[in-house]
Amino acid sequence: MRAFPEHERKIERVVSQLRRHDGSRPVSLRKRAVSHVVPKRNDRRRTDDKIDISDLDDILEIDVDRRTCTAEPGVTFVDLVAATLRHGLLPIVVPELKTITIGGAVSGCSLESMSFVRGGFHDTCLEYEVITATGEVLRCTPHNENQLVFQMIHGSFGTLGVLSKLTFELVPAKKFVHVTYHRHERLDDYQREIRDHVDRRDVDFMDGIIHSPTCHALSLGEFEDRAPYTHRYDWTKVYYRTTATRTEDWLRTQDYLFRYDNGVTNPTPKSALARLLFGKFLHSAHLLRIAEKLPALLSDDHPTMTLDVFVPFSRMAEFLEWHTRTIGYFPLWCVPYKLVRRYEWASDEFWAGVDDDLFVDLAIYGMPQPNGRNVYKEIEDELQRVNGLKTLISYNYYDEETFWRTWSKPRYLEVKRRTDPNNVFRDVYSKTCRAARGLDDVKLAG
Repeated sequence: MRAFPEHERKIERVVSQLRRHDGSRPVSLRKRAVSHVVPKRNDRRRTDDKIDISDLDDILEIDVDRRTCTAEPGVTFVDLVAATLRHGLLPIVVPELKTITIGGAVSGCSLESMSFVRGGFHDTCLEYEVITATGEVLRCTPHNENQLVFQMIHGSFGTLGVLSKLTFELVPAKKFVHVTYHRHERLDDYQREIRDHVDRRDVDFMDGIIHSPTCHALSLGEFEDRAPYTHRYDWTKVYYRTTATRTEDWLRTQDYLFRYDNGVTNPTPKSALARLLFGKFLHSAHLLRIAEKLPALLSDDHPTMTLDVFVPFSRMAEFLEWHTRTIGYFPLWCVPYKLVRRYEWASDEFWAGVDDDLFVDLAIYGMPQPNGRNVYKEIEDELQRVNGLKTLISYNYYDEETFWRTWSKPRYLEVKRRTDPNNVFRDVYSKTCRAARGLDDVKLAG
């Protein structure tokens, strides 16, 4: 195994910080990149003690022959893509926003338009280095003695230790992506085409926008060496809107990967004039940084909807019928997601109701909540009925019992005892469902 001396020195500093902490107060991580967890006004983590990992942001090795990359968790995907493209390679799953970090992609379950083949970014990872709360450094792979730690770090939101190094697969890439747009009035026709491409694997990228109950747009991308023209969507143009009008498009590969960086279906600024004047400077990271620095500007009483739900493909029509009838908000981002394994972080009870090998991520971004309703909670309740789940990046209103019906408490506790026996990183329920909303932690029993 290749040594990285400077990385080792960084790890020694992190270990020293953890061992000096007396365990009396919760701990959060100080990073250089902006957090892509939805900012919340009363988030208690702002006052936590901090472990500084801001210098863990280097690409350590790109192995062109083995098509792998080893990097530290603070590397952003925009920097990673630039580095790997120089070798004609790319990460297999590249999330939609430039400044999402590779560590955040694992902890927060990132996906994108290659997910119909390979699942999430975690599913392309080969090895993690994890620092426990007591300062032990673990090498974790899907097959060694720390295999459960490897699998449970996925979706743990930093509650099981410090992810300090990752090795993951790369895929050959070309300079351009040719995108074609297919639109369907009927959802069943839309699903039929999705299923067909999943089974045939005849395109490189697939995602879509459901503009309305009668306009389902599917975006199909293929790598190409040459392009007759190219478009970019990082200034005045809004990508998702083109899927309702164009039949095809050509983009440089890096511009395709970050076509949603100004907002997936909630572009900022909103107006064409404001985008002309400020759109080149107000990307997702800038807005998140403003919210991070000025939390008093946020509203926790009636927050705007930002969430992703994962629904079994066979229950997609059922969920969308409920959504159209009770919520009625469009557009929705739609990302088919291949279930490459039954994730250990989900409970046995959850998996008992799932027969599908394909899920679909349906994302609501930028929806104002109607007065007198908590649509987040309504969606959480409906997901219980259709055997779906949601990512935990936004507002979460689960009670403890309901939460642990979906997430696996026994496996989580098994790893927690190994990596954070004194619970200094909080448990995943307290961190995402309570502390994020300014509520007291609960004691994780079991």
